[in-house]
Amino acid sequence: MLPRLVLPCVTAIAFASSLSFAQAPSPNGVKTLNPAGAIKTEGTWSLGARAGDLIFVAGMQGIDPATNKLVQDPRARIRQAFLNIRLIAQSEGASLQDCVRLTVYVSDLHRSRPWWMRCKRSSGASRHIHRAQ
Repeated sequence: MLPRLVLPCVTAIAFASSLSFAQAPSPNGVKTLNPAGAIKTEGTWSLGARAGDLIFVAGMQGIDPATNKLVQDPRARIRQAFLNIRLIAQSEGASLQDCVRLTVYVSDLHRSRPWWMRCKRSSGASRHIHRAQ
């Protein structure tokens, strides 16, 4: 009976220790960000990372954190993406005014530009943020 218990216990301990190792801070101090109230990630990616005084936010869509589903209305989707970015920044004591670079990918710039500009202004993002060409 003991040999049958040892293998599952050793396997469980090894699995648990590998999980804690994967979540340990990196040797160079990079911290992954998944703040409370944010969208839920799937797989191995995180919403952002902090390295020293720098905060990097992952590619963000207009996903509603309450449902974890993409917002259907295009205007509301853009606004939600900014709210998601703001939440991640605020979780580390920053704001959208602290943003240095923001790259936006759209499929129809002519149609999306007015919404993008309005959301940028209403979100408080720095006026120095420019769209990608």
